[in-house]
Amino acid sequence: MPIATVNPANGETLKTYEPMGEEELERRLQLAEATFRTYRTTAFADRALLLNKAADLLDEDQQEIGRVMTTEMGKPVKQARAEAAKCAKAMRWYAANAERLLADEEPAESDVRDSGASRVRVRYRPLGPVLAVMPWNFPLWQVVRFAAPALMAGNVGLLKHASNVPQTALYLEDLFHRAGFQEGCFQTLLIGSGAVDDVLRDDRVKAATLTGSEPAGRAVASTSGEMIKKTVLELGGSDPFVVMPSADLDRAAAVAVTARVQNNGQSCIAAKRFIVHTDVYDAFAEKFVAGMEALRTGDPLEEDTEIGPLASEQGRKDVEELVDDAKRSGAQVLCGGQRPDGPGWYYPPTVLAGITREMRIHREEAFGPVATLYRAGDLDEAVLIANDSPFGLSSNAWTRDENEVERFARDLEAGAVYVNGMTASHPAFPFGGVKRSGYGRELSGHGIREFCNITTVWQGA
Repeated sequence: MPIATVNPANGETLKTYEPMGEEELERRLQLAEATFRTYRTTAFADRALLLNKAADLLDEDQQEIGRVMTTEMGKPVKQARAEAAKCAKAMRWYAANAERLLADEEPAESDVRDSGASRVRVRYRPLGPVLAVMPWNFPLWQVVRFAAPALMAGNVGLLKHASNVPQTALYLEDLFHRAGFQEGCFQTLLIGSGAVDDVLRDDRVKAATLTGSEPAGRAVASTSGEMIKKTVLELGGSDPFVVMPSADLDRAAAVAVTARVQNNGQSCIAAKRFIVHTDVYDAFAEKFVAGMEALRTGDPLEEDTEIGPLASEQGRKDVEELVDDAKRSGAQVLCGGQRPDGPGWYYPPTVLAGITREMRIHREEAFGPVATLYRAGDLDEAVLIANDSPFGLSSNAWTRDENEVERFARDLEAGAVYVNGMTASHPAFPFGGVKRSGYGRELSGHGIREFCNITTVWQGA
């Protein structure tokens, strides 16, 4: 895939970039290693000052970078600006909380005495240069939720961004530089995916984090395992959205629409499988389909657009293939389901019913505005359908029955359970999945500690 900005609304190539040569890549790796030696010793207050400055600059740049993101990957421009604002919020959260989250811990006095020590501390120390392999769907947020905690922990970052968002990738390096971070604290590597393996194998790179496809995750995990390096992987999801009879159906249906089509349906934590109790299935389906049909599709740079194009031509083909496979196998199309005429990589909001386990869309992630509807006879069947997926990123459950709430919290196989609300990421809450959705956690205290050396400091009498 060339490193280029291609406008998904019309297919026009706007800018292309040459990949970094070996000499430039080597210079940047040397710089990362050298910068880490000094940056690791800086005070939390100094790091926080720089990160808060980056947040201020991002707020000032919100209009400009929002248009860049929309032009590169097609998200509605209002959502792009909201993404920039969310990133600034996360930066400020880590600037305010990192020192507390990474404070030395002292075991119980009885355990210290039992070990023969006068004092024992557990200290969190940075690892070094961390490689981040990031996707295009949230081109700012995916990076910032790694970069903010990594920088506050004293690590330095190396970004290999998706090849279709090079302008956003370069903006991020410039943002941290303008904020006052040393040149080597955060660097964007304009390299193709084929060069990632060599970077991972470099001894100067101490760990890696990846958000992306399952095959990409396998590749990074395999190399990192061979090199015995820590990794955090977020590899997508096919999140269930369970609706029980006690739910507020009007609100559930309205939130379901947003949960399915946020970011043009290209979100790992978008609800994708809608599992509805048979007692309210027909009523929910009617409201949900009406909401999907009412969405305004158009130019993502227009303020009232709700659905823009998919990010790439191949992405649209992948969605089409899943829908066509389901139709051939007997799925009913309640709305959408056909590629529109005209330029750009648009695909309409689509709802499919009558899904069976033999259909690809039952077990594969649909990365576009396509929802699948399932009818469940009772709570047990709803949980079984929800867990019948190779993924386990997040989940949604709609019920006002506290016993059902506890059942979902206990039994849904996912990294998060959102009750009567839509899954969203927040800097204070851990984010990540189980099964083929990956391992490790981003955000919160769990996320900032992922790339730390947890060191026991034992002192004798």
